Amino acid sequence: MKLPVTVHAPESAGAASQADAKPAATAAFAAPQQAIDISTTASAVAIAELRRLLAAWRIHEPGARLGSDPEELHQLRVTARRIDAILGLFKRQLPASLVRARKATKTVLRHLGGTRDLDVQLAELADYCTRLSEEERAAAEPLRAHLESERIRARTRMIRALDSEPTRRWLQTLETVGADDGADGSDRVMLVMPQRVRRRFRKLRKSVSKLRERSPMEDYHLVRRRAKQLRYATECGAVIFGRPADDLLKALRRLQDGLGAHQDAYMAQKRLAALAADPASGLPPATLFLMGRLAEHHARTTAQTRRTLQRSWRRVRGKRWKALRARLAELRDRADAAGADLPAPDAVPAESSPPDVTSSGHPVASEPRPLRH
Repeated sequence: MKLPVTVHAPESAGAASQADAKPAATAAFAAPQQAIDISTTASAVAIAELRRLLAAWRIHEPGARLGSDPEELHQLRVTARRIDAILGLFKRQLPASLVRARKATKTVLRHLGGTRDLDVQLAELADYCTRLSEEERAAAEPLRAHLESERIRARTRMIRALDSEPTRRWLQTLETVGADDGADGSDRVMLVMPQRVRRRFRKLRKSVSKLRERSPMEDYHLVRRRAKQLRYATECGAVIFGRPADDLLKALRRLQDGLGAHQDAYMAQKRLAALAADPASGLPPATLFLMGRLAEHHARTTAQTRRTLQRSWRRVRGKRWKALRARLAELRDRADAAGADLPAPDAVPAESSPPDVTSSGHPVASEPRPLRH
């Protein structure tokens, strides 16, 4: 069996961003396809994905540096996130030089994130102001100017980080590494990917089960991060998972959209509170009053997300996950059946985790645990 390897188009910040996306934004994700069969190794697939992501980085970095289109920075950050996801997903199958590069990836993400957060807050303020009177929009102008000055400083730090020697070495590592540079070439992708996806689903389920109405923001952020990890792992294997993966991804995107709005609203509230408490800000009373109203608007967004989160989660863990889980088991059995004529993957200790349960809380038939990586 041979299947084409594909990479999904970059995620967007919203419907408007999707509509305005440039053709070049997805060019790097339309690279020539590689055939996958029973013998295809996880390291070969991972390195192919990293090369496509590096091509996407080259497309979006110039625009992110220029700063005239916030979508370019958004896509650059998404690309870095996906690179980090691949390095984590296949860390047992990738060369040591790439595994070490993950620390630099997280540093790059921090610098991109600081600037992106201000882009989002400026866009949200502009949208909020469309519903205000002329007098109220005038009161919002000092806040807009303050956020813009913060954005300029954040962009300066971001560009300095992009130009730094560690970042350039990081890119060089991604560019020059090959499949034969110390990677474990024995692990087959049709065994590895189902294990990785199942493990990430269990982690997400555990995080969601701990959420309560008054859970701290850190708990929601953990759910968001683990939902993203499951999404990236599912996307990476979607070409062999088929329709069940596509259906689960739709539900995961809805879950992520809500959690993303929740995170953005929280960050905006936090920034507004710090700014209002800073006597050196010099903001006039009318602006401070408007900031209080804006903070209430963000609080309503946060509350709405918390009310609807469980509904979004049920869509993920219900029939969509059960269909994908069945497909994962089918792939595992097929790869095991063909394994007698192929090199066996290295043994890896099994993870200890609770069994899958149905929506009613009853355990389902046990399946082999996913492997640690």
